[in-house]
Amino acid sequence: MRIVRAAGWRRALAALALAAAGAAVAQPYPSKPVRLIVPFPPGGAVDFYARVVQQPLSDALGTQVVIENKAGASGMVGIDAVAKAPPDGYTLGLGNIASLAINAGIYDKMPYDPSKDLAPITHTIDVNYALVVHPSIAARTVGELVAYAKANPGKLAYGSAGSGSLPHLAMESFKAATGTDIVHVPYKGGGPMVTDLLGGQVQVVIADQANLMPHVKSGKLRAIAVASPKRSPNYPELPTIADTLPGFQAVAWNGMVGPAGLPADIVAKLNAAVVKVMAQPDVVAKLNGGGLDVVGDAPDEFGRFIRAEIAKWSAIAKQVGAKAD
Repeated sequence: MRIVRAAGWRRALAALALAAAGAAVAQPYPSKPVRLIVPFPPGGAVDFYARVVQQPLSDALGTQVVIENKAGASGMVGIDAVAKAPPDGYTLGLGNIASLAINAGIYDKMPYDPSKDLAPITHTIDVNYALVVHPSIAARTVGELVAYAKANPGKLAYGSAGSGSLPHLAMESFKAATGTDIVHVPYKGGGPMVTDLLGGQVQVVIADQANLMPHVKSGKLRAIAVASPKRSPNYPELPTIADTLPGFQAVAWNGMVGPAGLPADIVAKLNAAVVKVMAQPDVVAKLNGGGLDVVGDAPDEFGRFIRAEIAKWSAIAKQVGAKAD
């Protein structure tokens, strides 16, 4: 009898374990905090976006969104952690133009394939860029800058945030489109680049409006044009570079991704929540105030966009011989 009773208890315990496992599987997503990896240090555009949407997104999902800054290797350390996380929706990342596109063209090897190892959720924001010069340069339009550069080949220098960065590739594209000779001076980040632009050690940059426009407003720098396809609502007086060079644009972008294999229903729920949050007027106002334009699209659209950006910037990097420092 004892053997029968023991076997019965074992069967009962096994049934309870299966029931518990079934209940756990059946729990609606999300049932615990969601980790949102920002693959850059605090203070930049990606981190700014994360801080603005953190609480509204927590409210929309019904669980706490926890931000983790995991910087390194031009955003690849943090995004690699996302790519290698379980595809359960509890580890997400905010990739950008570098970690999801440009790096594929300037690094010989990446720890992940951005088009295969990640699940696109939505294109979140665009970071607007501007063409800015030091006031010692008399040019006030794109045409005047091109004329000055052609009259003084090799005498102008432009700064970038490093070889293969968007400011580098954007200016090389500008040079190729205008047939100008402007010397590249790479820096280890945008901060030192802006410092030397203010000091006149370099005279031209195409870079993040948020880092440049406060100095333009103070009169220490002069903005010539924006690098976006259309005029900025924040600076409507500035023309676009494309007004003079049709088709030219340089826009840094960000987007939310998860690991490949993320279930379609979780992707859809996350997409709906993020897009809803970014439609809130107070969120839009805060992001616009930081020089960011709200986007928000469907997962498949964002996936196509990433693949197109990889092809575009890889071709430009190859054309100009750009490699990671």
